Amino acid sequence: MVSRILSTLLLWGFILGSLWFLGPHAAVAILTVLAALTLHEFYQITEKMGYRPFRWTSFAFSVLLTAGPYYVTEYFFSGEEFAGFGPAVLALAIVACCIRILGERDATNRIESFVATVMGLVYVPFMLHFLVRLLLLYPEPTLGLTACLWVVAVSKFCDIGALLTGLAIGRHKMAPLISPKKTWEGAVGGVLTSAGIGALIAWQFTDYLPDGLTPLAAALIALLLAMVTIVSDLIESALKRRADLKDAGKIIPGIGGAFDLTDSLILTSPVAYVIFLFLS
Repeated sequence: MVSRILSTLLLWGFILGSLWFLGPHAAVAILTVLAALTLHEFYQITEKMGYRPFRWTSFAFSVLLTAGPYYVTEYFFSGEEFAGFGPAVLALAIVACCIRILGERDATNRIESFVATVMGLVYVPFMLHFLVRLLLLYPEPTLGLTACLWVVAVSKFCDIGALLTGLAIGRHKMAPLISPKKTWEGAVGGVLTSAGIGALIAWQFTDYLPDGLTPLAAALIALLLAMVTIVSDLIESALKRRADLKDAGKIIPGIGGAFDLTDSLILTSPVAYVIFLFLS
C-alpha cells in the first residue's frame, strides 16, 4: 500500500510538472507513451493466450493514432480538429494487417493473429486517442487540457475510493469470478469519491473548465464516468484472469504495468469526449 501511494504521488507530480512547463505537448507525449506501453502489455496478455499479434506494425500505428490528431491539427489544419484522422489511421492499420497475414503467418494462425492485432489497436490507442480529441475540442488550449485532467482525476480517484472503501467495509463480492477483491461497497465508495472530486475541481477551478461544467453537472457526469471506469477495470481483470496473470506488467512499484495505470481510462475516454462534445 505504501509503495502504491508513493508511486501515485510521484506520477501525479511528474504529470502536473510536465504539463506546467510543456503544456499540451506534454499531455500528448505522455498519452502516446502510455498507449504504446499498454498495447505492449495487451499483446503480452494475448500471447499468453496463444495468439501472435503483429507488435512493431501496431506500435507505429499506435503512435499515429494517439499523437497524430494533435499534430495534424496543430500544423496542417489551422487549429480546426481533423476528427476523421483516428478512424482513417485505424482503417489503414487494418489494411496493413490484412496484407501481412497473407505472407507472414502460419495458415493455421492467420486469423487469430489478425484479430489479436486489430483488437489491441482498437481497444487501446484508438480508445485513448479520444483524450487527445478532447484536448482539441476547445479553441483555448487551457480548457481542453484541464478538461482532460478532470477526466483523469475522476477516473483515477474512483480507483482510489473503491480500494480504500473496499478495504474498510467491503463485504459483498461484485465479480468474484473476474476480480475476487472487488466489492459492491468498494464500487459505491469509488463512485461517490469520483462525484465528490469532480464537483470539488469544478468548484475550485471554474475559470479553467468549460462553462457547462458546473459543480452539480460535474458531480453527475463523474457518477456516470465512475461507473464506466469500474467496467473498464473489470475488463482488464478478465483479460488477466484469462491469461492467468496477476499484473499486466511491473514497471510501476505498487501499481503494476502501464495497463494497470490506463485501464480505467480506456472506456472512460470516449464516453467523456461525447459528453463534453454536447457541453461545448
